[in-house]
Amino acid sequence: MASETVSPDNLDPEAELTELEFSIFGYVSRPRAEVYEAVADPLVLSKYFTTGGAEGRLETGVTVRWDFADFPGAFPVEVLEADGSTRIVVRWGGEPNATVSAAHTDVTFEFQAEGDRTKVVISERAWRLNRAGAQGAFGNCMGWTGMLAAMKAWLEYGINLREGFYR
Repeated sequence: MASETVSPDNLDPEAELTELEFSIFGYVSRPRAEVYEAVADPLVLSKYFTTGGAEGRLETGVTVRWDFADFPGAFPVEVLEADGSTRIVVRWGGEPNATVSAAHTDVTFEFQAEGDRTKVVISERAWRLNRAGAQGAFGNCMGWTGMLAAMKAWLEYGINLREGFYR
């Protein structure tokens, strides 16, 4: 499922807004393959992001589970696309009054090698144009920004930033 990354360069200020979406990015000073694996491999993801653990490798067509000890329960995550090196697209649940279709959002991770660093772009879409949608989008934007910072800290310095952050 291809989705155009939203950036200031490709926004039409006159276009009608039909859903809320966002895109964040950051650089990790590690090779692209290692950074990709930090998201795809449940053992690595569990070290810095899924405080309750992750079950299942992110591969196209599978559904895995991400558990957050600081939020209730494990969440099913459907993998729509995982190409093994540059892109992962997942779908996970949202609130029916906050999300556009079938109470889920789509999240795209893009990994771009730039010299000895990797640019990671995380985009999420499918939030309704209402208060619940805005709260969901803003909350998840904060969450993905935290995930990206935690990934950088873990891969570059072996520090778990998320531990105790939300509770």
